[in-house]
Amino acid sequence: MISSLRGRVLHSDAESAIVEVGGVGFGVAVPAPLARTLRVGEDAFLHTSLVVRDDALSLFGFAERDELETFTLLLSVSGVGPKSALGVLSALSVAQIAEAVAAEDDAPFRRVSGIGPKTAKLIVVQLAGKLHTPAPGATASAATGAATTAIAGQVVAALVALGWNERVSTETVHEITQDAAASDLASVPALLKLALAQLGPSRTERSRV
Repeated sequence: MISSLRGRVLHSDAESAIVEVGGVGFGVAVPAPLARTLRVGEDAFLHTSLVVRDDALSLFGFAERDELETFTLLLSVSGVGPKSALGVLSALSVAQIAEAVAAEDDAPFRRVSGIGPKTAKLIVVQLAGKLHTPAPGATASAATGAATTAIAGQVVAALVALGWNERVSTETVHEITQDAAASDLASVPALLKLALAQLGPSRTERSRV
């Protein structure tokens, strides 16, 4: 069983990464929010789950232990496979999943690609009482973080559309979100303006595709 990985990121895309450990590159499927934070050449630590099937060995990685535990619980639900479970964790935080289950609200799960109405209802029913429901403040914080991530993704897409390559766009947005005011983090135009100011005219030509 491969329970965790620590090593250098060799490759990262929208939903997977290759992490080199001891000269061996491990392909790992990861939630979309985590994929956006991984940087090629930098070290990463992932909590992992090895899913064994007759025709494949698939490794799934997560930044936090509670994400791994939620992934495992999702796999226990009838009709939820590894890709669907990963899709849920790409669209919803652990806090949002726990809150939806506690409220018996299957709507957030129905909005996840690959999760139908029946499976969404089963997630709520079969995970009832198995997830820790965070305090209201923690839930609000998680929701704010998810919203910021979504806005940052839109800004990256806008920069790519304007001509900057994806790596530079992602790194720039990541940098400015560290110190940006809450009002800027809540607004695509405001965050885009900061990103353009950060890139500056001198970096424009070097960063364009």
